[in-house]
Amino acid sequence: MTGIDIDKILELAPSPAYVVDLGRIRHNLAILDQVQKRSGAKILMALKAFSMWSVFPLISERFYGVCASSPWEARLGREEFGKEVHSFAAAFKESDVRELLKISDHLVFNSFNQLERFRHLWEKEKVSIGLRVNPEHSEGDTPMYDPSAPKSRLGITLSEFEGHSLDGVEGLHFHTLCEQLFEPLERTAKVFEEKFGKYLHQMKWLNFGGGHHITRDGYDIDGLVELIKYFQGKYNVQLYLEPGEAFVINTGILVGEVLDIVHNQMDIAILDVSATCHMPDILEMPYRPGIKDGYDPGKKPYTYRLGGPSCLAGDIIGDWSFETPLYPGKRLAFLDMSHYTMVKTTTFNGIEHPAICTFEPESGELKVVKKFNYMDFRNKLS
Repeated sequence: MTGIDIDKILELAPSPAYVVDLGRIRHNLAILDQVQKRSGAKILMALKAFSMWSVFPLISERFYGVCASSPWEARLGREEFGKEVHSFAAAFKESDVRELLKISDHLVFNSFNQLERFRHLWEKEKVSIGLRVNPEHSEGDTPMYDPSAPKSRLGITLSEFEGHSLDGVEGLHFHTLCEQLFEPLERTAKVFEEKFGKYLHQMKWLNFGGGHHITRDGYDIDGLVELIKYFQGKYNVQLYLEPGEAFVINTGILVGEVLDIVHNQMDIAILDVSATCHMPDILEMPYRPGIKDGYDPGKKPYTYRLGGPSCLAGDIIGDWSFETPLYPGKRLAFLDMSHYTMVKTTTFNGIEHPAICTFEPESGELKVVKKFNYMDFRNKLS
């Protein structure tokens, strides 16, 4: 992660702690803003990936709003981001719809059943109503993260779409990507247009969903801009994008500390950070995070298995090698830890939740935004 003074952060931060670099966020925001300005699209931030609302004022300066997956996320977006709120869920309770209609600008349904069931509620409001469609075109490698996988519960397929009334529907939404570059979107958009393009002339807006790694090296921004212009020009719709990760790729680290070294066929370092509690995607995706000065096992003289402090036998972060031995008190920096970390953490085993911090590279100031304590753990339960 170039551009972040990790050594300085390791010196200043408590452990454990998530630390978000404000300079790197500004870097990503500038790229996304250029996409908006060049294409005419409106970009929303997906709260499901990143909900650190203390930095919302920085993000809301340039962007149009947030997309939410629940009434709580929508309320957070309305209260703390202060701009548009676009809400979608696989299914809603009636109480959800009543609440969301008060705080959302767009409300997207996942089925005609729900569209009609709640018509008597939304027809009375000024909220723009949409439907999520499923192009049935897969670009993901992991079925768990592929909204277009066979038998997916997400989105209305063409066979289910035809024959229903679109009275009152103003937009269509599709979301098929997960942390991907432009080419999968280009292929998906082609399939989407072939299947659902005939409905776009009666729509006011089109939402390409999320999963776009626009700020990642190698993303074809020119291609994205042209694709957006094509749809907006041909169908006279407002185009929306709702990335989450793209706002915060390579902006944050998780600071951890070695608590002990044990040996069982190999050296094992037990840390104060946990895969299951603090980096759950390691077990769910699965994936291997980067570590500053950490290498593949066997590549450097000292190889360790890194594990968390919980009682879960599988609380294993992975195996790495280092130039020098690890020891109790040694600090480690896990990289790219802003998205899908803080929003998914648990306090399983009563393990301490990492502090949430910001780092301002211009001044070198590290600010502890939130420090958690026993009462936070206690009050989550009853």
